[in-house]
Amino acid sequence: MSEHLYVGKDIPRTAEVDKVTGRAIYINDLKRPGMLYGKIKYSEYAHARIKHIDTSKAKKLPGVRAVITGFDIPDVRVGFLKDQTVLKKDKVRQFRDEVAAVAAISPDIAEEACDLIEVEYEELPGVFDPFEALKEDAPLIHEVDARGRPVRSNILPLPWKFQAGDIEAGRQASAYVVKDTVTTTWVNQCCMGTSGCIAEFDMNNNLTLYNQANVIFWDKRRIMEYFAQIGLKDSKVRVVNPVVGGSFGTKLDTDIYEFIAIQLALKTHRPVKILFTREEEFRALPPRQPAIFEIEQGCDKDGKLTFRWSKAILDNGAYTSWGATTPSVMMMPMSSLYRVPNVYFEAKCVYTNNIYCQAMRGYGNPQATFAVETSMDHLAEEAGIDPAELRLINCNHSGDETPMRLKITSCGLEECIQGVKDRLEWEKKHGKRNGRGVGMASLIHVAGGARVYKSDGHGMIIKVDEHGHIDVMSGGTDQGQGSPTALAQIIAEALGFHPDDVNLIFGDTALGLWDAGTHASRHTFIAGNAALEACAKVKRQILELAVEEIPKIVRHQIKRKKRKDPDFKEPELDFALIDSPDKLDIRNRFVFPKEEPEHPYFRIDVRMILQEALHVGTGKSRVVAAEAFYDPPTEMLDRE
Repeated sequence: MSEHLYVGKDIPRTAEVDKVTGRAIYINDLKRPGMLYGKIKYSEYAHARIKHIDTSKAKKLPGVRAVITGFDIPDVRVGFLKDQTVLKKDKVRQFRDEVAAVAAISPDIAEEACDLIEVEYEELPGVFDPFEALKEDAPLIHEVDARGRPVRSNILPLPWKFQAGDIEAGRQASAYVVKDTVTTTWVNQCCMGTSGCIAEFDMNNNLTLYNQANVIFWDKRRIMEYFAQIGLKDSKVRVVNPVVGGSFGTKLDTDIYEFIAIQLALKTHRPVKILFTREEEFRALPPRQPAIFEIEQGCDKDGKLTFRWSKAILDNGAYTSWGATTPSVMMMPMSSLYRVPNVYFEAKCVYTNNIYCQAMRGYGNPQATFAVETSMDHLAEEAGIDPAELRLINCNHSGDETPMRLKITSCGLEECIQGVKDRLEWEKKHGKRNGRGVGMASLIHVAGGARVYKSDGHGMIIKVDEHGHIDVMSGGTDQGQGSPTALAQIIAEALGFHPDDVNLIFGDTALGLWDAGTHASRHTFIAGNAALEACAKVKRQILELAVEEIPKIVRHQIKRKKRKDPDFKEPELDFALIDSPDKLDIRNRFVFPKEEPEHPYFRIDVRMILQEALHVGTGKSRVVAAEAFYDPPTEMLDRE
């Protein structure tokens, strides 16, 4: 009976019915009683001093309930490196800088009020090329750091360097060496659902933030840090996810619009919604970082890689988000895509007056992989080796440990490359120079294996009621990736119930246990393991109840049969088959003895056991519930 009933099977997705029928409540649809609408006034210059802000006309517009600038709120730094304020009052450093905000009774009135705000600027020289920003005489984007200390260059204080083996020895052993410069540009995540949130305070100044964050506990933590600096240290914060219309990295940071919504809600004592238009999504939402790679690779006469050397410059934009840590993930393909013994990689993130950047799907991996694979094609051409063959010669295999000390437990890269060759009809099409080409590239990525926090885990609570309904309170969020279905399959399989029995509650810091976030292709792995641990505890509780209840149920059934049929002969039953939880199992909603799964009397519907065992009288009622916290056995990145 080892065959899975649900895991690995094609079952209907659980959460999508409401989405495709229009019943799902996205942030666009969500309304709160007395809610106002917020809009943001953005900078008209990429780099300028703010000389004066006049909000008088906006305040007089009927329907406006609040107008705020940086002079109206505490001057507190926020962000990954605390390098920006919520509203800018002295200087703007990019076109999307927020200089004022309005709350009004409708989005149109709020938009009109923003247009009425007059800002006088003194334009300053801008720098839009990261190499220009590296020059000694380049304009400084920031004059001081978060501690007020003078800044002497536009390089972020986040050095990234990885080295393994001996690069010079690798060069000497090379029969062929190639050098390339590879560039990638900005990419907007372009989620179907635009960015937005609702901030709502109760009468005690406790905040509920309806937000699309995929790191709700980190979102809560950042807001509480902000509260500690604005006089709300004792206020509570609850972050609640509505249905999310896509993420792709955009929900990893606590964005400035969230703090603005909070400030407007504080000022008006009303819920305030800020929702980006599609134009704002392109203009004001931080995209993926542009990057320029210098990359050099070599191989011996047989095509085996000898070394890989690369340096990258990333255009960080005007401020710093979590996206500035993407070089930590770039190290993975640079060091571990294909077998390469000697590796050197260095990356610098540089401030410019361009839009500041953040995470996007793959978190630096696609950019670095593009550089590696471009170089691989060039190296294949230089060595006179078929590009697919060069990749097969150097492909990773199960059991490998890469220079980054990543342990590859399973790997189908060789089979994948060969399968792509076959489907593309590679031998027929490649290198024909007839105007239509075929190409090949590989990608390596971790799933839940890259620890970036001290606690990189996921907490989960599972309870089962007397009807056999399973409520699961997950600390994670659903970003549309299908995790409700995957987790329902795992939980149903582990408990022996049906996926339809599982009800998942996501995205609420007041209900869920700690979760490091739904990102980095980690959620199914991390939450799935937490589910397995919690399910093991819940299943044990149910089987302990079964040991008590099955004999009672069986004896009651036998009595009923005797009453109905006087000639019924009571069977001789071996109750030793069910006298321990270790002798029982659950599958497809039935509890049964492991030795005789089809036993005519001891095979009992689990819901019957729950109904008999749970609510039985004053002082004797019980619950079936368990919690689990799974933290993977991974290591923090070696800072040395």
